[in-house]
Amino acid sequence: MSGERLVRARRDRSRPRLRASNPGEPRWHWLATRELHRGRVRIDADEVELPSGERTVFEVDRSIPFSVATLILDGEHVLVSRQYRYAIDRWILDLPGGAGRSGEAPEAAARRELAEELGLAAGELLPLHTFFPSPGRSVWATHLFLAARVRPGRAAQDDRPGRVQQVRMSLAELDGLISAGEIVDPPLLVARTMAAAKGLLPPIGA
Repeated sequence: MSGERLVRARRDRSRPRLRASNPGEPRWHWLATRELHRGRVRIDADEVELPSGERTVFEVDRSIPFSVATLILDGEHVLVSRQYRYAIDRWILDLPGGAGRSGEAPEAAARRELAEELGLAAGELLPLHTFFPSPGRSVWATHLFLAARVRPGRAAQDDRPGRVQQVRMSLAELDGLISAGEIVDPPLLVARTMAAAKGLLPPIGA
């Protein structure tokens, strides 16, 4: 098959794990990886052995090492992004963030994305939570941060239509949009929830 290469190697040890499996719980065993597609998205076909001994192929998204997103507090307000998302054909509110680079620390990636998307430089970045956006297919995690203080920096965005816009709103406005089902971005929803769970922000709707 042209352009496809079968790679027999050990499993990537950089795969993020939350916890080890409990003793006795069945797991799949990796056997080999064949790259199906590499562009902005990378899709691999992993040959695996199931607990039953049966062998099958499972497609895995290994597009990026990880992603980051930052919830920005500005007094009684929050700063979020607004941008067009082609895949769902709509403008949405989300958090400034994006893909991390190989060898880059998550905090460094979060600072870079803040500068690139909103032209902001953050003081302390508080690690908020790490979650997996699509654990059924993707190996990469999203690292969430909270920034309580930001200052103007150097923006790297251009003037094309659809560029990232900065939106300032009260926490009550954001919570109202969440309650109304208007917020569809997972990092924004998870960050708001975890900030409340950790006592950094009041509960949604409080």
